[in-house]
Amino acid sequence: MKEQAEQKAIMEGLLFVTGEEGIDEKQLADVLQIDKETVRQVMKELRADYSKSSRGMEIIEIAGTYQFVTKAEHALYYERLVSAPAHTGLSQAALETLAIIAYKQPITRSEIEEVRGVKTEKPLQTLASKGLIVEKGRAEGTGRPILYGTTKSFLEHFGLTSIDELPPLPEGIEEQAMEEEADLFFAKFQETYE
Repeated sequence: MKEQAEQKAIMEGLLFVTGEEGIDEKQLADVLQIDKETVRQVMKELRADYSKSSRGMEIIEIAGTYQFVTKAEHALYYERLVSAPAHTGLSQAALETLAIIAYKQPITRSEIEEVRGVKTEKPLQTLASKGLIVEKGRAEGTGRPILYGTTKSFLEHFGLTSIDELPPLPEGIEEQAMEEEADLFFAKFQETYE
C-alpha cells in the first residue's frame, strides 16, 4: 500500500509541475516506471481524493491528458480575485526592468539581463500582468527572441503623454549611474500613482 501512496504523491506533484499542459498516461508510466493499468488505477484514486468537497482543485482528463483545474463551483471567488484591486506597487527588480525597457525599447530579455546582471523572467511577468509592457515583435537572428516595449498603460501609470517625455539621461555617465537615475524617476512616479 505504501508504494501506491507514494505513486499518488508523485503523480500529484507531476500534475502540479506540468500545469496547463498536463500529463498523459504514457508519460506518467514512463516517469514512474510502472504499467499504464497501474497509472489508471492510481489516477482514479487520486481523482476521487480531489473530487471531495473539501478540496479546491480537481483533476480532469482532456484528450488523454490529465491536469489540475479549479472547481467550477468556486468560480465566483476567482472572479472576485481577478476584479479586486491588487497591490499596485512594483518591486525594485520590476522598476529596474521597466526603466531599462522604457529607455532602450524594443529590447530582448537577454539584453535586459545583460544590463541588470541578473535574471528578469519574474519582473517581466509582473510587468506584463500589470499591462505596463507588451511583446513588440521578434528580433532577427538565432531563436528570434521576443522584443519588449512599454504600453499605453505605462504612459498613463506614470503620467506621460508619450515616451519622449521621459527625462533625458545625462550623457557620459556609466551604465550603473544611468540605471540609478531611471530608477529614481520611476520610483518618484510610482509613489505618486499608488
